[in-house]
Amino acid sequence: MAERNTIQVDIVSAEGEIFSGAATMVFAPASQGDIGVAPRHAPLLSMLKPGEVRVQTPGGEEHFFFVGGGAIEVQPQRVTVLADTALRAEDIDEAAALAAKQRAEEALKERPGLITHAQALTELARATAQLKVLARLRKVRG
Repeated sequence: MAERNTIQVDIVSAEGEIFSGAATMVFAPASQGDIGVAPRHAPLLSMLKPGEVRVQTPGGEEHFFFVGGGAIEVQPQRVTVLADTALRAEDIDEAAALAAKQRAEEALKERPGLITHAQALTELARATAQLKVLARLRKVRG
C-alpha cells in the first residue's frame, strides 16, 4: 500500500505493463484537458487523448510516457492508466513519428474522403504527441 504522501501508479497497454510504482504526482492528457493527480485525489474516470503521461516519483525523478488514447481511473491511493498504446519516451522512434506526421499532413492536403481525413487527423495527433513527449524528455534531461 502506498504511503500517505504517495499514490500507486500503473500504466498498462495491450502489450503489457509499462510502469508500476509510487508517485507524488501524475499528469495525463484527459479528453477534456490535461489533469494533475496527487495522493488522496477524488475518484475520477476519464478518457485519454494521445499525449504525454508524466509521473513524478518520491525520489524526485520524472518518467515520461506516450499514450495513444485510452482511459484513466483515479482512486485516492491508486491511478490506473489503461492505454490503447503506450511507450516510454526513450522508446519512441523519432524517425517513424516524423514520417507518420508527414504522411498525415500530405493526406490532409489532398482533401481525401471523410474517413481518410479522420484517419489522417488521428495519425497527425498521435505523431505530434509523440514528438512533443520526445522534446520534453530532451529538455528535461539536457
